[in-house]
Amino acid sequence: MEHLEFRTVEEELGVGVRPTLVPYLSGVSLLDLVRKAELPFARREGSRGLAGSYAGLLGEEVRWQSRHYLGNPVLSWFGDGDTVLLGCGCGDWGCWPFTALVTVDEDTVTWFGYRTGHRDWDYRELRDFTFDRHQYEEALRSTAR
Repeated sequence: MEHLEFRTVEEELGVGVRPTLVPYLSGVSLLDLVRKAELPFARREGSRGLAGSYAGLLGEEVRWQSRHYLGNPVLSWFGDGDTVLLGCGCGDWGCWPFTALVTVDEDTVTWFGYRTGHRDWDYRELRDFTFDRHQYEEALRSTAR
């Protein structure tokens, strides 16, 4: 199982530097994991800079006690239960969202079914991530501080 941490990261979002919430999986930023998975597709399009061009999410609506990361998303691009995990580097999550489906059961939380709002890229390299639910919820609680 992966170890999840949410870090508050100061990011330049085109409207100034703002604190964003970025997931880290076993010490690696989700931004870096997604960039690696997207790079071959972005290169083929001749737009290498598109790969991983996301930012963490702004706003209290995704921090604890929100159920956003617990299968009850407040930010959803496709409207089919998807959860926005990362937003656009401009600061508007809906401009270039990265999403996953999030399932929660008694002992685990799983992220799978990754998509971006504007490309039909293959995310098989970015495998499903399963987390211990207790550790996951502890990571979410830390976002309230």
